[in-house]
Parts: sequence; C-alpha cells; structure tokens
Amino acid sequence: MRLGEDEGPGARLEMTPIMDVVFLLIVFFVYAFLSMTVQRGLRVELPRADGAVTHGDSVQLVLTPADEILLDGRTPMPAPAAVEAAALRAKTLGLPVVIRADRQAHAGPALELMAALRAEGVNKVTYQVEKGK
Repeated sequence: MRLGEDEGPGARLEMTPIMDVVFLLIVFFVYAFLSMTVQRGLRVELPRADGAVTHGDSVQLVLTPADEILLDGRTPMPAPAAVEAAALRAKTLGLPVVIRADRQAHAGPALELMAALRAEGVNKVTYQVEKGK
C-alpha cells in the first residue's frame, strides 16, 4: 500500500449545471415577486368628458365618493393637510397636481380642493376624466 501518491484524477465538480439551476431559480423568484405585488390604489369611477391627454409623473389627489381625500391614492388626509403636502411636493419636484374625483363625489369639495391648491401657488392643477363616448 502506497501512501501519499495520487491514484489518478478524482471526481470533478462541474459548475455549468449548477450555474444553470441558480439562474433558473433567480428568474423564477423574480417573476414570482413581480406577480405578487399588490397594486395599492383606490378604484375611482371617473366622470366622462373630452380633454387633453397628459403623460408623465404627477402628484395625485383622489376624492372618494364619501368626499375623503387621499394623497397619491393611499394616505387619507384632512383637506388642509392634503393640500399642503401636495403643494409642497408639486413645487419641490415641479410636477402637476391631478385630482381624481369619483363620479359620486360632490362638486363642492372638488372645487374647494382646486381653489386651495391654486391659493398655495400650484398653477398646474387638472382633473382626470374618462374619455367621453
């Protein structure tokens, strides 16, 4: 019996199949993560009208049928706080403010919201509507 000598080539560990499996696992988890994301928004039934199409980022204020105001569709706030936060964000980032008022919401709070934004110095305020038929 000889000690200390190699008995020939030993077992080799092939890396290519391992890398393929790791890549497939990464792809699987990325797709699973993207399909499980929850869209946190409030479904609002918009009024119908003709208007210009706007694209790009904006600060969104949602007016629910119960006349609640939500900043970016997520955070319910009292009207003065929502106006102040939206105006600050619009001025800082240079974005327009879009008011998404539900069809069942009252016109008074929507117009007061627009007037308060204008009083805060926000010049780009629009209402989001559904294309008229």
